Amino acid sequence: MANIYDGAFRTILNDCRKLIIPVINEIFGETYTGKEEIRFFPNEHFLDQQDDADKERITDTNFTVFGKVPKKYHVECESSLPDGRITIRLFEYDAQIALDEGEVTEETLTVTFPNTAVLYLRTYKKTPDKMKYVIVTPGGTVQYDIPVMKVQKYSLDDIFEKFLLILIPFYIFSHENSFPEYNSNEQKLEKLKAEYQVILERLDELEQQEVIGAFDKRTIIELSSDVIKEIAQKYENVQKGVGDMMSGALIETSARTILNQGISQNQRETALRMLQDGELSIDKIARYSGLRIEDVEKLAGLQTV
Repeated sequence: MANIYDGAFRTILNDCRKLIIPVINEIFGETYTGKEEIRFFPNEHFLDQQDDADKERITDTNFTVFGKVPKKYHVECESSLPDGRITIRLFEYDAQIALDEGEVTEETLTVTFPNTAVLYLRTYKKTPDKMKYVIVTPGGTVQYDIPVMKVQKYSLDDIFEKFLLILIPFYIFSHENSFPEYNSNEQKLEKLKAEYQVILERLDELEQQEVIGAFDKRTIIELSSDVIKEIAQKYENVQKGVGDMMSGALIETSARTILNQGISQNQRETALRMLQDGELSIDKIARYSGLRIEDVEKLAGLQTV
């Protein structure tokens, strides 16, 4: 089950990567404008094990935002009960990310840990407001906090006012405890459907205002539908009522076919070749291929999925 949610989180980040900026601003108190370059790095890491073969670990995100000072970020999506193992797993990821890009100069190893946070889809009594690393070394003790974002604390107004659109596919978690009631009470189910109708209308408005593109909007809707179908498996009326409503918005076209509209095959192939080379910035690829920057960014996202 968790893999469905992790997959939805990775997909929206890779396909609509600019939408992560408001989330980073919210979690870390940054002031990014959204025009910064975002560069994603491989999510697969192999951890050295003394007694076993190397174990593969897959992070949810591993990317750098190139603002005035480039900063590396690592954000994990979590739906399970906090049990201490999450913190251990986070540290394993962070240490491997730091080591993968470590530099050795005259036998001095320098490693840089990423700015790490956890996005909790469910909130339990045990869910902390923050986590903490305390690293005791012969040279002294280092400690710092790992911030936690709790999806269920954000209302629809919060999500749209703060432009936290990445949270929309997971908004249904705030209603999870009421599923039995919605499933047996048609009036209450209609209220839930009305909320999702508001989501669709507000996304339409953002598209019409050209704040987001058609691809972004449909990706959000598509992933929302996937998450609803997964989380409401045992509640047929909820699945049909809300899930089918979201699926209906995708009847005519899917998120990935939208990306290709208005782009010639030649332009697409040219941009993809330059992306594969990895030597040019998004801005230059857009200029050389004749595409818009947002089109190149979407092609870059599809490459990593």
